[in-house]
Amino acid sequence: MNFALILFLITLATGILWLIDVLYARKLRAPGSKNPIWVEWGASLFPVILAVFALRSFVVEPFKIPSGSMIPTLQVGDYILVNKFTYGLRLPIVGTEVVSGNAVARGDVVVFRYPPEPNVDYIKRVIGLPGDTVSYQNKQLSINGVPVPRTSEADYLHPDRMYYSKQYRETLNNVTYNTLNDADAPAFVPDVARFPYRDQCRYDSAGFVCKVPAGNYFVMGDNRDNSKDSRVWGFVPDANIVGKAFFIWFHWGELGRIGSFH
Repeated sequence: MNFALILFLITLATGILWLIDVLYARKLRAPGSKNPIWVEWGASLFPVILAVFALRSFVVEPFKIPSGSMIPTLQVGDYILVNKFTYGLRLPIVGTEVVSGNAVARGDVVVFRYPPEPNVDYIKRVIGLPGDTVSYQNKQLSINGVPVPRTSEADYLHPDRMYYSKQYRETLNNVTYNTLNDADAPAFVPDVARFPYRDQCRYDSAGFVCKVPAGNYFVMGDNRDNSKDSRVWGFVPDANIVGKAFFIWFHWGELGRIGSFH
C-alpha cells in the first residue's frame, strides 16, 4: 500500500471541497445555518490534512521497523523518525529532487523504496557510493580495496531466539556502529537475483565484489548474515531515497531505546 499516494489523494479531494466551499457554497448558505456534512467532514479537515501531508513529505516521517535486518542498531518494533529534507526536497510520490541538499554518505542509515517493489519501504545502511568498489570477502568489508576497520565486541544474545551472534564495532566514514555475524553462516551470498547492473558484481564462495554504478548506492543491513540487501537484489537508485533515519521515538516495553542513533 502506497500511503503517500493515498494521503495525497485525500489531501487533493478535501482541498477541492474546501475551495468549493470558500469560493461558492459558503456564499449561498444562510447566515448562522449549520454546515452541511460534506463541509464538516471534508472541507473543514483540509487544513489539518494538508499540514500532515506537508510534514510527512518535506520534514519528517515516522516508520516502524518490521524485521531484524538492522539489529543491533535497530530492533523489531522500534518506531523511528526519518529526516526528509537532509538530502534535499523531493516531490512526493515521484521522488524527483527539486531542491538540492546534503549528499548521501557512507554510514548513513537510510529509508528507501525497495527497487524490485517500489511501493515498499526498506531501511539499510549505505556502504557504497557511486563509483565505489565494495568487497565483502570472508565477511570482511572493504571499500575501494581498503578494509573497513572493525574490532571484536562481546557476543550478542538474541533474547527472542536465545542464541549468540559474533558482534563487531565497525567504523565507516567516521561513523561507528555495531554489526553481527553468525559463525555458522556461509560467506557466499545465496539466492542472488537478476537485477540492473548485475554485471558490475562478481560472486564467489568467499563473498562478492561490486562496482557501484553512477546514480546508485550499495546498502547492507547491520545484521549481516540475516539481511537481504544489495548483495541479493541489487543497487538503490538515488531517486528511491526517502530520507535519513536518525531517531527512535518509541518502543513498546523498552522506553530506554528512545534516542538518536547512527
